[in-house]
Amino acid sequence: MAVVNIHERVLDAPMAEIGKLIDGLASADDRLWPRDRWPAMKFDRPLGVGAVGGHGPIRYSVESYEPGWRIQFRFAQPKGFVGTHRFEAKGLEGEKTRLRHVIEMQVQGMARLTWPLAIRPLHDALIEDALDRAERYAGGQPAQRSWSPWVRFLRWAMGRGRSSQID
Repeated sequence: MAVVNIHERVLDAPMAEIGKLIDGLASADDRLWPRDRWPAMKFDRPLGVGAVGGHGPIRYSVESYEPGWRIQFRFAQPKGFVGTHRFEAKGLEGEKTRLRHVIEMQVQGMARLTWPLAIRPLHDALIEDALDRAERYAGGQPAQRSWSPWVRFLRWAMGRGRSSQID
């Protein structure tokens, strides 16, 4: 089954500023990844092609990296995720930037069930939290939103009842 999952936000900041968010992923000063609410993104070395890591049970490696613009990861886990995900920034008119996260993959085997039932809702909530952080970084006020009851249940179940963080 083919999966294309896109989340994006137009931010009121120049691309050079938003590119810094991509470049800071998994660093001590990461201002994009919502590690205060989700498992931190971690790698075995500084961000660059070949770095291996992930967040929580999702494992991947850096497949390509163009500083200030784009980073693409190739999935290694969970089993059945065959493809990539990426963050990319595109400068727009008027010193605005579109920040986008894209998954392009095939799901196979049990992933045909786990993706739509559990992983996608968690992923969607995580990425929207990341885009909210980016919007705040750019001086905006993101819309007030809360996780769905299903996402709250999944986080509780995966965290064995721990309400705020899944490690």
